[in-house]
Amino acid sequence: MSRRTALRRLAAHEGRWLRSLGWWVARRRIGVAPGERALGYAGAQAAIIYGLAFVCVVETVGIAVLLAGQPVVHEVMLFVDGYTVLTVLGLQAAAVTRPHVLGAEELRLRDGARRDIRIPLERIASVRYDLRFVREQREDGGEVAELAVAGQTSVTVELSEPVVAVRLLGRRETVRTVRFHADEARAAVTAVREGMAARARVLEAEGAPGAGGAPEASGAPEAAVAPVTQG
Repeated sequence: MSRRTALRRLAAHEGRWLRSLGWWVARRRIGVAPGERALGYAGAQAAIIYGLAFVCVVETVGIAVLLAGQPVVHEVMLFVDGYTVLTVLGLQAAAVTRPHVLGAEELRLRDGARRDIRIPLERIASVRYDLRFVREQREDGGEVAELAVAGQTSVTVELSEPVVAVRLLGRRETVRTVRFHADEARAAVTAVREGMAARARVLEAEGAPGAGGAPEASGAPEAAVAPVTQG
């Protein structure tokens, strides 16, 4: 990836979390349509984020006092420290306003303003409550995507067909297992299972093959990977 592309993606990410601050103040959510269910995950990191923001504010005040006699340096550091506080709050704002979303046709998993993975419900083979901490070293060959909050995930989704996960800087990964966190993990698992059952009934009524997300026969050609866009 070129440096220009990387910078463009980083700038887009900055714009997303800055917009999230406005949506957060307005107490609105992004990308949750009527009839869809939001699955929140920001609660697990709230205490950490607010604590870090408080420390940043205290540091800003302290630096302002120490540099009171140096106007130019004082203004520069005030801007840097103020933007740092906004960045920290923006992480929480993005997580609150961009929850996971369960729709009639897909499960949309998000990691604040950084990642956005869309999984068709018929491609979900199983979903279960599975509390675990993120591993430091991956031994899965890149086929597992982890959307951790506060260093942990609580729901594991196994897929019958792969999807593509796009990282912040554009690296694409083909994944067959997605682990994510939900504040109410067991309720999220139940909701996804109900959504899978409802989707299977719709596909069955339409006469679609493979209803219910079951893997195809071993002799069938491999299905195409579902495209996923960056959120």
